[in-house]
Amino acid sequence: IPAAAEEVHVARDIILAELTGAHVHLAHVSTAFSIELVRQAKRRGVRVSCEVTPHHFTLTEEAVRDYDTNAKMNPPLRTERDVRAIHEALADGTIDAIATDHAPHHPDEKALEFERAPFGIVGLETAVSLAMDRLVHQGIIGWMRLVELFSTNPARIANLPGGTLRPGTVADITILDPTRPFIVRAEQFRSKGRNTPFEGWHLTGAVRATVVAGRVVYHADSP
Repeated sequence: IPAAAEEVHVARDIILAELTGAHVHLAHVSTAFSIELVRQAKRRGVRVSCEVTPHHFTLTEEAVRDYDTNAKMNPPLRTERDVRAIHEALADGTIDAIATDHAPHHPDEKALEFERAPFGIVGLETAVSLAMDRLVHQGIIGWMRLVELFSTNPARIANLPGGTLRPGTVADITILDPTRPFIVRAEQFRSKGRNTPFEGWHLTGAVRATVVAGRVVYHADSP
């Protein structure tokens, strides 16, 4: 899937948003030129927001060199130049959010030939650790920016309550341990899907606990 297939739609939607004054949110932006289109549009005052996925700020097209279906996704993985552009845009505020692009599939589906296998990976269980390890610990973004990308900005864009720790807001909280080692093992996923290109990766930083409406629903030290 060529980069232009994405970029022409990004350009079109930005033009329409500028014409109508409507807000447009762009999902899974993956190319340097798409990002530059968004950056220029924001400078002109266009009401545009966008997000990227952890796999697009971590992996390049080299991951599919051996036709690994676990690295087959849509949009596809891009070049090293595109990854660098995503890093820059995450740092300067052009990109508003990080989305997991969680797309689990049955192992039989991913065992098909590359052309026939479905797009997508299990993204939910590795997203935060990848962001801590590959963005924060590498000095690309800071901790408050990480919170904006995963929490504050998504709530604002979708006009949802929460996304902050202000008194009176619903206690939906994720507690992070920035130094906790995390080894990606698909067999330990809570998801029924096992399709991940990050199997065996050693990452620094993990979710320690998750609180939903004031109730602890996940704790890393619980069975």
